[in-house]
Formats: sequence, structure tokens, C-alpha cells
Amino acid sequence: MIQNRALFSFQPFSQKQKKVLTWWLPDSPVKDCSGIIADGAIRSGKTVSMSLSFVIFAMQNFEYKNFAMCGKTIGSFRRNVLLILKSMLYTIGYQLEEHRADNMIEIKRNSVTNYFYIFGGKDERSQDLIQGLSLASVFFDEVALMPESFVNQATGRCSEKGSKFWFNCNPEGPFHWFKTNWIDKRENNEKGKNLFYLHFTMEDNISLSEEIKKRYQNMYAGVFYLRYILGKWVLADGVIYSMFSEERNTYTNQSRPHDLKTKARRYISCDYGTMNPCVFLDIWDDGETIWIDNEYYYDSRIQKVQKSDNRYGDDFDKFVALENVAPSWVVVDPSAVNFETELKNRHYRVKSADNSVLEGIRLVATMIDKGRIKVNVKCVNWLKEIKGYVWNTKLQEHGKEEPLKMGDHAMDATRYFVKTMIPNRRFAK
Repeated sequence: MIQNRALFSFQPFSQKQKKVLTWWLPDSPVKDCSGIIADGAIRSGKTVSMSLSFVIFAMQNFEYKNFAMCGKTIGSFRRNVLLILKSMLYTIGYQLEEHRADNMIEIKRNSVTNYFYIFGGKDERSQDLIQGLSLASVFFDEVALMPESFVNQATGRCSEKGSKFWFNCNPEGPFHWFKTNWIDKRENNEKGKNLFYLHFTMEDNISLSEEIKKRYQNMYAGVFYLRYILGKWVLADGVIYSMFSEERNTYTNQSRPHDLKTKARRYISCDYGTMNPCVFLDIWDDGETIWIDNEYYYDSRIQKVQKSDNRYGDDFDKFVALENVAPSWVVVDPSAVNFETELKNRHYRVKSADNSVLEGIRLVATMIDKGRIKVNVKCVNWLKEIKGYVWNTKLQEHGKEEPLKMGDHAMDATRYFVKTMIPNRRFAK
């Protein structure tokens, strides 16, 4: 069924967004570029202008051709790009017929028809999905979150004369493959790729109010602030939670709010280990701040005795019994399937943790920076770990970012809880 619904009210475009919309036109000084890269801060207007320009370019230069529009996943592309893109296209007179089974949108205007396929590039296997398809151009949203093999496969399918590449992303580390192989090689020379490059900040999205800008600025801290707010390709180096302050982020039994445990909800977060340490954190959430009030930390290598799931379950019961309040939820390391079953058999409400590492670290860093994570000074292992929780610099040289896997068990348990149980609205306050 052909749809033609005008749902979108256009806001003024900034000068940089106008460059995105017009760079490929016949009178543009960069019309001969093979593609465009738009990187920089979140909420800076990149995606809106890039996706709209991509479709208009396709419809004015091709007919009955295939195009690819790629996100980290098909679902994220539909949520983050397609909803507003469809509304913009309806408003300017395009007709759309969505073939959801094929993840394809047929777009028409006047006598011109083209076909836009949606792909997700979340892992190395994604390249198989795009093989065999001849494309007239391709648009990558959040390209820095995709594997290089997928991007190479997709760009390699652009065999139509006049085809171009469209890349859109927020910065990652300076050794990321997209930074080194595309942005750093964008020049029009013997070794370059001849790409038009634009760097965006929030100031390039003139529809954002100062209040909204401040809200997003408050959502990031440390290296994530430098990347997502200032739009810089910077190294995640040194101590991960460098914003942690003992003065701001710790408390004693005496300084703890006297009514905390009557007003806050109790949770237990677990990082399970047999050879590695097993950690339980007693967490109290008052709706504003999470209070890490106690820890269980068992290291079998130090104790010289490994424990079974059943014995850890007994220890867990004793740990819970230290307070006369049942936990609302128990958040468990998602790899600890057997221990999760053990706790369910003991009638606890259990959630398997969201193990999105970098996103979880970002959220924890934001809460620490705002003073919304506080730790009882008796949690000596937690306090020891945070000082040694560092980025793995050896992996960064290969464009990968993750913590050094050493002394990170209480840190993982904290991240599991925050990423799994704290609603997104809390980070915008």
C-alpha cells in the first residue's frame, strides 16, 4: 500500500546541515567527491540532514535502482532514523511503500521509483547479508559501531555509475578503524578516498534549546563527554572512573541517611566467579542516588577453596539476611546461568544483567560524576578496584576499547546494576 502522509513540520536547517543537503548538487564545489562523512557530537543534526539528503540524491539521480541504508541493527535504524525520515519525505511529496518482510522501502515521486534496503551491521556475520546486491549508493548511520568487514562489503557493492557513500557517526577512539582508514584518508590524492568531511557540534542543530543542550551535557562525563558532547576522537586512557572522589562518593555508617533503608529499595547485584572472585553488592536506591552499602567478596585463589553454586547460594542467603528487607531484584552476571537458576530455586526475583560494557561504563561514570553513586567505606574491595580499573591500552592500538580484565569484579557488578535497573530519565537530571 502506497503511503503519503505529511506528519513532519520542518525546523530551520543550520549552515552545516545545508551543506549536507546540497554537497552533491551540480553547482557544488565538492560535487565530485566520492562520498561524505559527518561526525561529531550527539544531537547535532547529522542524522536528520544526512538521511534526507541521501534519499533526495537517490531520487534525483537514479531510477529503479537499489540503495542500502545501514544501522547498527535494523531495529535501531528504524527507531533512530526511519521514523523521522519517513515523516520528512511525506511532507515534501514522496510516496512510500514499506515491505517489512524484505526490510525494503519503495519510494516514489512523480514517475521515479527506487528501492531502499535496510541492513544491520552489528557483527562480522552481517557482511553476508549484503553480498550479491548491486547498489547505487549506501548510507551508514552510526558507522563507527559497525565492523569494518561489513562496511567494506557494502561499499564494494556500489557498482552503479555515479554512486556515492554516506557516513554518519559519533567519535570513538583515535585508533578506531573508521578514523584511521576513512577520516584520516579522506583527501583527494593518490592515497586518499576523496570524501567531503563535516564535523558537527550541538551548535549546528539550531532547533535545540539551551535547556536541551544542558540536559545532554549532563548525561556524559570523562572521555564520553569529550567524544559525545565535544565531538573529539580521543583516547580512553588511564583510570576509567577518574572522576571518582572519596569526599563526594563515599560515606560511613554514621553519615548514611538515618531513614535510607526505610525509604529506599534494596537490590543485590552479582558478578559470579569460580576461579575468579565472586562478588555480591548490597545496593539501596532512593530514586536519586544508589548507595552501595555492603559487599561480599570471595576470591577462591586466595582462600584456596573453590565453592559450588550451592555453597555460593548459602552465602547469598546469609548476605541477604544481614538486613531485614528482601531485595526487590537480584541482578546476576548474564554468563552465570547455573547460579541464576540456583537463586531462582531459592525464590529470589532474578534479572540477567545487561552486559553492554561501554554503555554501562558511560552510565556509571555519569552517576559517579554527579555524586549519585555513594559507597560505604567498609566496601574495601570495591574501593580498591575502582583505583585500578583502567583501559586496556594494548587493545586500543587495534581500535578496540575495553577495560583491562583484572580486578574488575565489583566494577562489573556495579555496571550490571546501573545498566539493567536505572531508567534512562535518571541520567538527564
